[in-house]
Amino acid sequence: MEPVTLTTRRLLLRAVGPHDTDPVYAAVQDADIQRWTTIPSPYLREHAEAFVAQISPDGWTHGSMFTFGVFLPAGDLAGMLSLTMRSPGVAEVGFWTAKEHRGNGYITEAVLAASRWAFTQGSVDRVEWRAEVGNAGSRAVAERAGFTVEGTLRSAINNKGVRRDCWVASLLPSDLGLPSTAPYLPGPS
Repeated sequence: MEPVTLTTRRLLLRAVGPHDTDPVYAAVQDADIQRWTTIPSPYLREHAEAFVAQISPDGWTHGSMFTFGVFLPAGDLAGMLSLTMRSPGVAEVGFWTAKEHRGNGYITEAVLAASRWAFTQGSVDRVEWRAEVGNAGSRAVAERAGFTVEGTLRSAINNKGVRRDCWVASLLPSDLGLPSTAPYLPGPS
């Protein structure tokens, strides 16, 4: 699949490329990003180079991971968001926010835009969010975006060689007033 560009009221979501190496590398030097995400730590320039030149483009080519740089109109990198296909019709959203842009709602806005795109253009009927227990910032983004927290999974994330518990939540097309590609029959309450 060819990369797509999405726009929101305040943001441009687009594929990243080699010209984005420096801002990606600089943003990911933040200790919180390295602590709470599964990216390498320490994060070296060669990691940023591989991410923008190979990992991100390959995900689009193979339809396995759709990565968007989240940019402000002036061109500043506010964060990164990926939708990784986990099974037919199910994508997992992952994201980080550049330290200087936290607290502005940019990533919540980006998560909603990318999820709408996945529901309407990608045959996705469920977007999952997972984060290590304790990552309150990530959980706040998911909850503001309308995800339903479904519980805690034991030993479900491997972060830098350590198994950790994680929260899991989901967003369905109906949560955004959109139709599903397949019928959905909820279980009894």
